[in-house]
Amino acid sequence: MSSTDRDTEPSESANAPKTLGSVIGHATVAVPIGTGRDSAGSTLEALRRHELEEVREIVVLEHQRPVGLVSIESLLTADPEAALGSMMNEDFPVVTFDTDEEVAAHSLVESGDGCLVVVGPGGGFAGLVFADQMLPVMLAEHEEDMARIGGYMAGSREARTAASEPVLRRLWHRVPWLLVGLLGAMLSAVLMSAFEEDLEANVLLALFVPAIVYMAGAVGSQTQTVLIRAFAVGVRTRDIFWREALTGAMVGVLIGAVFFVFAVLGWGDTGVALAVALALVVSGLASTFIAMALPSLFKRLGLDPAFGSGPLATLLQDLLSILVYFGVVGIVVL
Repeated sequence: MSSTDRDTEPSESANAPKTLGSVIGHATVAVPIGTGRDSAGSTLEALRRHELEEVREIVVLEHQRPVGLVSIESLLTADPEAALGSMMNEDFPVVTFDTDEEVAAHSLVESGDGCLVVVGPGGGFAGLVFADQMLPVMLAEHEEDMARIGGYMAGSREARTAASEPVLRRLWHRVPWLLVGLLGAMLSAVLMSAFEEDLEANVLLALFVPAIVYMAGAVGSQTQTVLIRAFAVGVRTRDIFWREALTGAMVGVLIGAVFFVFAVLGWGDTGVALAVALALVVSGLASTFIAMALPSLFKRLGLDPAFGSGPLATLLQDLLSILVYFGVVGIVVL
């Protein structure tokens, strides 16, 4: 049943390197082990004779490779003569020893099983990771995601520190990125002044600038949040690029169509309404590309994608949306 009952080769966990942040650091090795030919009765008898760290699952091996799992509940209710091979679950989640612990935690949640089977470099059994062992990892990841979505801290430890740090440290962390935003506001004012004559000729144009800027930022913010969360579980930009681009385009078309109807009914100027609608479509799509490009660039440069990419993306999206709006106005209205 176990390595204490028969001469077997050592578990691969003994040879698997303890990679920092990998799932092998959570693996439990002292678990019941058997073969498909072992009977339920002999397995239970072996369990009574040996003290193990976990007995929730019996790992069924063939040539040191995991081929199935038998839950302790199934074992207790089985016919003593029944072989483990006849009652084992052959559909179980497997991860390699160097799988990132956060990726492993997500695999465990998605599988719906109570544990993960960890295999070593050669595919041999290296241990089990149970759901309760992954709870601290999931909690830490949740805290990191909240910090990253805010765009102000790289991880949960920094977020906790930020909650208790003195006033001067708070200013040091916040003011630089607020200055980036202030620079964006200044540049926006300069851009708006460049179109002063157009605004004086048709005051209605100015009413829709906040809507264009806000919607562009909102569309980009959603894409950036999805991408940064995807980075945390090993998803690359190329894996979601076209789906996010298509989503951004469709969202832009939908918002533009709704706003076109609203503007026509509210002010009766079809030309301006069309310009606003087209600007929403173009700026929404452009903001989606910016929201994917900046975190990817930060990651490629070895920087945390969550640290500053949000404020910088907002600046670029605001400026670009103003340029797009007045560019479309120049073609459609003026």
